Amino acid sequence: MKHIPPYFLILALTTICVLSCNENVQTDEVQENYVARNYTKQEVDIEMRDGVKLHTTIYSPKDTSREYPILMQRTPYSSRPYGEDQFREQIGPNVHLMQEGNIIVYQDVRGRWMSEGRYDNMRAFIPNKTTKDEVDESSDTYDTIEWLVNNVDNNNGKVGVWGISYPGFYATYATVDAHPALKAASPQACIGDFFFDDFHHNGAYLLSYFRATSLFGTPRPNNESPIDTAWYTLPDIGTEDQYQFFLDSGPLQNLNAFFEYETADTPKIRPEGVTDDYFWNELKEHPNYDELWQSKGIIQHLKDVKSHVATMIVGGWFDAEDLYGPLETYKNIEKYNQGNYNTMVFGPWDHGAWARRKGRNAVGNYYFGDSISEFFQEKIETKFFNHFLKGDGNGETGLPEAYVFDSGTKKWATHDAWPPKASVKKTFFLSADQKLTKTQKDISKIQFVSDIKKPVPYSEDIKTVFTPRKYMTDDQRFAARRSDVLVFETDVMEEDLTLAGDIMAKLNVATTGTAADWIVKVIDVHPDDAETNEEMQDHLKLANYHLMVRSEVMRGRFRNSFSDPEPFEPNKKTVINLKLQDVFHTIKKGHKLQVQVQSTWFPLIDMNPQTYVDNIFKAEEEDFKTQTHTVFTDSSIEFSVLEP
Repeated sequence: MKHIPPYFLILALTTICVLSCNENVQTDEVQENYVARNYTKQEVDIEMRDGVKLHTTIYSPKDTSREYPILMQRTPYSSRPYGEDQFREQIGPNVHLMQEGNIIVYQDVRGRWMSEGRYDNMRAFIPNKTTKDEVDESSDTYDTIEWLVNNVDNNNGKVGVWGISYPGFYATYATVDAHPALKAASPQACIGDFFFDDFHHNGAYLLSYFRATSLFGTPRPNNESPIDTAWYTLPDIGTEDQYQFFLDSGPLQNLNAFFEYETADTPKIRPEGVTDDYFWNELKEHPNYDELWQSKGIIQHLKDVKSHVATMIVGGWFDAEDLYGPLETYKNIEKYNQGNYNTMVFGPWDHGAWARRKGRNAVGNYYFGDSISEFFQEKIETKFFNHFLKGDGNGETGLPEAYVFDSGTKKWATHDAWPPKASVKKTFFLSADQKLTKTQKDISKIQFVSDIKKPVPYSEDIKTVFTPRKYMTDDQRFAARRSDVLVFETDVMEEDLTLAGDIMAKLNVATTGTAADWIVKVIDVHPDDAETNEEMQDHLKLANYHLMVRSEVMRGRFRNSFSDPEPFEPNKKTVINLKLQDVFHTIKKGHKLQVQVQSTWFPLIDMNPQTYVDNIFKAEEEDFKTQTHTVFTDSSIEFSVLEP
């Protein structure tokens, strides 16, 4: 396995933890050493029902004149710093909840860092447990809460959980078979199912997560022994040109070498008998939505979220990592638990940005406004937790069902349902003259060549990063000017068009090959007089900016079933239904609505051979062939539109 220099490793790990573990950025509001001066710190190893001990850090207010609720985050990213004399600069979901006084708890999940046990990436939920040896993240959370409410001084018997990204998954998990003391949960950017977010999108493997694989799949030395330093390394691809690296690498099987551990410099740090990364093995041996992936998802277990747990699901409209998870978490809790308090908050953020405090809120080149994250923390998140943890939890919270930010008008809106009850379905058709029309014209076909040697990049600004964020709002003019990207757009809007809810692309396609991916992008084309903001890259202007509002891929083999893939019949007209995740965006008067259709999106997703093979992770060089694809003009895009 290749290794990166120690200082790069430290930087990478720090970035991952800061962005995923919800460690807020220090601001002038927080005085130096605030936590150390106002909190005591205790580290304990809490025994679970099967005897495994989980390392837990407890920050308690020094003011013991009153009782406090417990706010807990469970994480695979470490509860550091370790040592009772070592303090975080900031604790809790936000600065307000820290300064008001709460008992803040962090726990290393089973098998990670200083906790005992075996780690399982997205550990499967076990319903109807009958023995003490049947454990999962729900039982571990239950046992932890039981210990905390009975052993931590000055707690008021009420517990809340929160987390962003992977910790958000654990927050969701806590609501199933929940402890009676758990009163509030806020899963944020929560992973829902690895086949649809994070490592896959509709079955297409995200190469953008390639370097993160070892983070989750490298076994600890001696497997179950606690460790307080990083035991994994991230692959060093040896270049800053990520596009060229993956293009030159060829088939996915050529990446196996990055996850083989039994080399001269590493045999002593691997458990006996472990020669490679178990998560990489899961990826390559389970290319379809089989029992493995189905068992690991939490979405399908949300039919019985306990009614005493209030939930507030938080996400970012431009989250490149976890957009599917929070949307589906909210929708499934809402669908199956109609008597529960369940709300959603979605703002103009990338992954976890609502937990950072900064005056200007932007994603990549695109600026959305000032103090948006601060507003969320003070007026929404703090209000939610205080109502259920410090009040009696009854009565009105003062918060709406859906607090959503319109990324086109750049304003917050509230709705008593999501999608809004006033939303209706409107269909636009793809026409041969590159128009996006409200009526279908004569059926014809548009063809383009999908060249495996020149795949369409996901951005003109590709960098070697943990996972890209900026591309979610990138200018798509670079793609619109390629011959292998089809472009359809409306005339200039004469009135506002507000997209509010999910989007369904109903494509009728064909290919000369037996396999293909299909990517659809929804774009807001700005007018020529749009004023440029300071976040814009120097070579770009907001005039005619092609803002990507939403995008998604469908691996064509899964068009009828994610469990049972099938090839295309060459040159046969075939239906592809591609669901794009929800948006709340107004295409304003004077703008244009555009749709782009393409077949490669590199190296965000892996290259489809365009020749059907049973397992793309095991495809050979000769399987990759350039093909000609066809889109028929009876294809359409169905939007959820908010009526004025």
